[in-house]
Amino acid sequence: MRWPDAPGRLEGGPPVREVLGVFFEVVNGLVRCLWLSMTRRYHSKPYQRERTWDHLSWVGADSLPIVSIISGCTGIILALQAAMQLEKVGALSYVANLVGFSLVTELGPLLTSLILAGRAGAAFTAEIATMKISEEIDALSVMGIDPIRFLIWPKFVAMLVMAPLLALWADFVGIMAGGIFSATALGLSGKVYFEQTATFLRVSDVMSGLVKSAAFGMAITLISCTQGLMAREGAADVGRRTTMAVVQSIFVMILLDLFFTALNYILR
Repeated sequence: MRWPDAPGRLEGGPPVREVLGVFFEVVNGLVRCLWLSMTRRYHSKPYQRERTWDHLSWVGADSLPIVSIISGCTGIILALQAAMQLEKVGALSYVANLVGFSLVTELGPLLTSLILAGRAGAAFTAEIATMKISEEIDALSVMGIDPIRFLIWPKFVAMLVMAPLLALWADFVGIMAGGIFSATALGLSGKVYFEQTATFLRVSDVMSGLVKSAAFGMAITLISCTQGLMAREGAADVGRRTTMAVVQSIFVMILLDLFFTALNYILR
């Protein structure tokens, strides 16, 4: 596989064209891997399965502590902010509704994906950019190994699987933290809080959050790997590409969040 900086391909072209060239190379390679997997014509080698499991563990299990802390604090903040306003109108019991709905539909998926963008996305870009500069990716192609299948596919699978699971965990921790805080500091009954949450939330609300987080995870992977493959030379460019990957991932996540929220509002 020849990347856009190879002789005769997009050399000296405008940056947007170059970025799109690499992006579509990545998307095309991932679609090809997905199609071969679905048609059972892709038999992964042991080292490939091991790489996928390593990425699943690193993206998922290793992110649990920071996701738990941030989602727990967010649940408490939401409960406190809601109580300050709802107490004025004598509707303190509706704190559970606000905390649960906000976490499940918006803040849970978004905060989890922001953590993954800064933690996993930056690491993906730095790894691939370093390999690109040191010509390790060219060496993989010479050895007959598809760089996308070897480098990007395990990352894509890990983010696609773990982003929704981490978002679901963030929802649980945030709701639990908000409930404990409401019961201990606000004087609400814990039983009433969790019953109110279970009654108010719908399965469609949870599913919309999971769909968002899966889309965010795919966007982070595509942007991060594309920026890594765009690296040219020097450690400074690795740093620039890593910064660009995180900033672009956050920007695209906000746009996707706006799109899904508007779509959910229209379909209600």
